[in-house]
Amino acid sequence: MNSDKWIFPLTLFGVLSCGLMAGIFFAFSAFVMQALARLPADKGMAAMQSINTTILNSVFFLVFFGSTAACVFAVIHSFRHWHAPGAVYLCAGGVLYLVGSFIVTVVFNVPMNDALAAVSPASHEGAKVWANYLTNWTAWNHVRTITSLAATAAFALALQYRVPSA
Repeated sequence: MNSDKWIFPLTLFGVLSCGLMAGIFFAFSAFVMQALARLPADKGMAAMQSINTTILNSVFFLVFFGSTAACVFAVIHSFRHWHAPGAVYLCAGGVLYLVGSFIVTVVFNVPMNDALAAVSPASHEGAKVWANYLTNWTAWNHVRTITSLAATAAFALALQYRVPSA
């Protein structure tokens, strides 16, 4: 299949899915984590443990991993068509999401989620893990929010500079 025929829908999917992920991450950074921090430690921790279990569903996986796949293809396409209008934006969008959202999630947020899941909310160890989690998980979530939003903007710019196919 000619890449010119699928690059527009791929880029549009990149705009929409990265934007959706930015919104999810933003919601956690802007108010969910702050609300959980206001609860007693055991209650906030138990709520986050429930969220972390609930979010593992097919809809979230489709958007999160679909965005990731779209970004991999966007980067590959941009390198293969580097001199085409918008290629730099396509590449930037892909790299921003892959590094700032996917890799940050896998390297930082998921291991913290796993550590949180491994302790009891009522334990002394749980309280220590929760205090660390509130600070560090949220900081990395800010990174995911900003880079997903920047990826969305880059994909939107890639759409603007795209040369229409004949």
